[in-house]
Amino acid sequence: MKATIERATLLRCLSHVQSVVERRNTIPILSNVLIEAGTDSSLKVMATDLDLQVVEHMAAASVDEPGAITVSAHLLFDIARKLPEGSQVSLETAENRMGVKAGRSRFKLPTLPRDDFPMIVEGDLPTRFALPAKTLAELIDRTRFAISTEETRYYLNGIFLHVSDEDQPVLKAAATDGHRLARFTLPRPDGAEGMPDVIVPRKAVAELRKLLEETMDSDVQIDLSASKIRFTFGGTGGVVLTSKLIDGTFPDYSRVIPTGNDKLLRVDPRSFFQGVDRVATIATEKTRAVKMGLEKDKVTLTVTSPDNGTAAEELSAEYSSEPFEIGFNAGYLKDILSQIDSDTVELHLADAGAPTLIRKSEDAPALYVLMPMRV
Repeated sequence: MKATIERATLLRCLSHVQSVVERRNTIPILSNVLIEAGTDSSLKVMATDLDLQVVEHMAAASVDEPGAITVSAHLLFDIARKLPEGSQVSLETAENRMGVKAGRSRFKLPTLPRDDFPMIVEGDLPTRFALPAKTLAELIDRTRFAISTEETRYYLNGIFLHVSDEDQPVLKAAATDGHRLARFTLPRPDGAEGMPDVIVPRKAVAELRKLLEETMDSDVQIDLSASKIRFTFGGTGGVVLTSKLIDGTFPDYSRVIPTGNDKLLRVDPRSFFQGVDRVATIATEKTRAVKMGLEKDKVTLTVTSPDNGTAAEELSAEYSSEPFEIGFNAGYLKDILSQIDSDTVELHLADAGAPTLIRKSEDAPALYVLMPMRV
């Protein structure tokens, strides 16, 4: 293989694929990225961790000899980062080594044969639909903070996507860790009818969100089956992210969404967030709880720590039900409040032991449920 490519093109492509590659690997070839030079002056670059795979095509300045080889992903990325801006990078393989040249720099890197490189077999992906990149990014941002990190409940380690027919057909995304739940609803895209319920793993969600950052004005094509999902950016020749799905059953989360919470609190999410943040300064690992005292048109936030003393702050709010107190994990409450981009947030409360429903408004696509803490 012998090809020349612009440094900026190579760097952008490697930045997309190398983050899939784990730093520590028991299988040496999984530390590598596959580079394939075609006769049509294009390079295909591919990385995988056996559960997730990213493929990207990029235009080469020239391809003198087509061929394919695998080389250390992080090493090549670090070299490309440090090469002079605007330089042309020559990649050439000979005798189990890959020569990298740019300006006066010369590197010879060890390689492994392409035949050993594993590929994810996609199989048949019967469901196919497209979503605007902006919508997909919002869906991820509004839900992923609630993904569980507890490996024993592996079926909660991702975002659950499913379609349902209510007043109109919708596509829903949900994530929960047992303490809080985030759900995002959008009209069902054409082609998503009959789609299987799927759980997209946390790492795939993170890589997908990074790739979306550069394609906000376009659509993303999504193909999926019950076991695999593929996201295609920028049409043919763009970036393709393929992931295995979590093989498990997501719990029926609709049962925990309260419907009869009769106490309504309306408050400015920014001042609420800042108030919680300030009083939580004295909280320790043991006392992460913030206590909310609700009275007519005001909320008093208090934190008591055996080591650091007490903190209190009063906020004005709209509240007209009877006074009561409830406690929440300050971090979880802040996570949810940071998702609300409006002047008011609604908290629908029942009592100190029941889950609380939080949303921007009744017709907002995002909805959150937070379990209280004893304080």
